[in-house]
Amino acid sequence: MFETLTPAPPDPILGLTEAFRKDGNQAKINLGVGVYKDDAGNTPVLEAVQQAEARLVASGVDKSYLSIEGSAEYGAAVRALLFGADHAIVTGDRAVTIQTPGGTGALRIAADFIHKMFPAAAIWISEPTWANHIQVFEAAGLEVNTYPYFDATTNDIDLEQLLEAIDGIPTGDAILLHACCHNPTGVDPTVEQWRTIGPRVAARGLLPFADFAYQGFGDGIEADTAGLQVLCESNPELMIASSFSKNFGLYNERVGALTLVGAPEAAEAALSQLKICVRANYSNPPAHGSHLVTTILGDPALRALWKEELTAMRDRINGMRQALVAKLAEMDVTRDFSFIERQRGMFSLTGLSREQVDRLRQDRSIYIVGSGRINVAGLSDANLQAFCEALAKVV
Repeated sequence: MFETLTPAPPDPILGLTEAFRKDGNQAKINLGVGVYKDDAGNTPVLEAVQQAEARLVASGVDKSYLSIEGSAEYGAAVRALLFGADHAIVTGDRAVTIQTPGGTGALRIAADFIHKMFPAAAIWISEPTWANHIQVFEAAGLEVNTYPYFDATTNDIDLEQLLEAIDGIPTGDAILLHACCHNPTGVDPTVEQWRTIGPRVAARGLLPFADFAYQGFGDGIEADTAGLQVLCESNPELMIASSFSKNFGLYNERVGALTLVGAPEAAEAALSQLKICVRANYSNPPAHGSHLVTTILGDPALRALWKEELTAMRDRINGMRQALVAKLAEMDVTRDFSFIERQRGMFSLTGLSREQVDRLRQDRSIYIVGSGRINVAGLSDANLQAFCEALAKVV
């Protein structure tokens, strides 16, 4: 049977990393995969994580299975981070959380839940969005549609088209919104724009689903929840997929969560259905990463250290944005790239064409996603000059 199979095409993002590894050019640059890099080009293990791991080893924590929904302490920590410990959603028991293998696991469980419980519902995603959104949702059997989000001529949100699209989405469908650090554009709604979007979603009778993979990489842990807070004001029910890959650097631990908000009894009923979806997928979640997150968030000293390290990562990315724009201006590049400074998070949608992306890879061994999205965290003092020189040539 296997002899009848043909090779599948490489993943548009992770496949770049495979090609990068095989490239023998010592000056190669990888701006594709969304992994934070320090100025030396390394993905650091945070000091707060190292200290938490040492505590876990010393405590002799066992390796027993977690429950289907994961650790209760972890779920409580996730909700407090999303909403604030004193938020009415938390104090009123209006949210439930399941622990998932990364943010992608949360997306898949949510997709299975929506398709199973509301089989007529489709999901609407922004154009553009993270490439894997489409694969995850379609694999769960959901119909996937898109709504306009980004205006390439202004490098900003096309709010008028976005709102018009929301008004045309059938009642009962789900709409995926990036809570902050939109991937791939790096362009987020302002608080005022969220206050327009949230009520329109509610008035249309849609289920808002927030993808929250980069909390803390925009403007700060609390500041990055602004859009989510606004959505909660007008939407009594919503879902949030969150991840600790980026803000804790726990990429290979696969630490994520799916949080569902509703009336207390409805949320508990939904939790029972989510657990069935989990049982059929991976039975119960991995434990080590969630232990680390719970330990850090539950200890004032470790939490303060973590926030310092997260601030340093965010500041480095924003610093590279500024340096990139300044260097291109210094080289008298005629195209205006100043919008890169206004973007937030790890990514920037540069406006490069597929042909220009291919030339950068073929001529300079610079690896960028075909859409022109770059991971700004992949830039450093050592490779900025080379990247800007190559960019200047292709534009």
